[in-house]
Amino acid sequence: MQADMAGSFLCVVSIRFFDNCSYISSRFVYLLNCSLLKTSFPGRIIVDYYYGCTLSCSFDKAVDAVKSALAAEGFGILTEIDVKSTLKSKLDVDFYNYLILGACNPPFAYKALTVEDKIGTMLPCNVIVQQKPGCDVEVSAVNPVASMMGIENDELSAIANEIRQKLRNVIDALKA
Repeated sequence: MQADMAGSFLCVVSIRFFDNCSYISSRFVYLLNCSLLKTSFPGRIIVDYYYGCTLSCSFDKAVDAVKSALAAEGFGILTEIDVKSTLKSKLDVDFYNYLILGACNPPFAYKALTVEDKIGTMLPCNVIVQQKPGCDVEVSAVNPVASMMGIENDELSAIANEIRQKLRNVIDALKA
């Protein structure tokens, strides 16, 4: 880092513009003065909390594709929460197709639990598949590194980085 930048902080900000069904993600990199960050975001780095893509297929085909892509990266599905059905039965409201998949990669879950016994509060890794009326299907996977930022454990951070790459691989496979 140059001497004149010693008092600066690098921050990546992601802005999403929504227009009906689609979004455009733009990333801007700013050099911000530490004094501004200390008042606005003390000690925090802003990162995307999920990775996502859009699929032009039926909702059911998208769910099958997501499950296959997750399996290819060693994930099993522990839970399936059908938000549309749940909201209809509990609140008698109509909602669009929205499925939350609780994905688990057992070897990595075991590693994480052995280095941080309370990490189960943040497991499994959630992946959502949603389709608003008249729109393409959106798939989003949690960024485990963002989830783990509040935990000061280097071993856990290394595991989160590996899982982050696996979940990115899932999203990339769906885009192909």
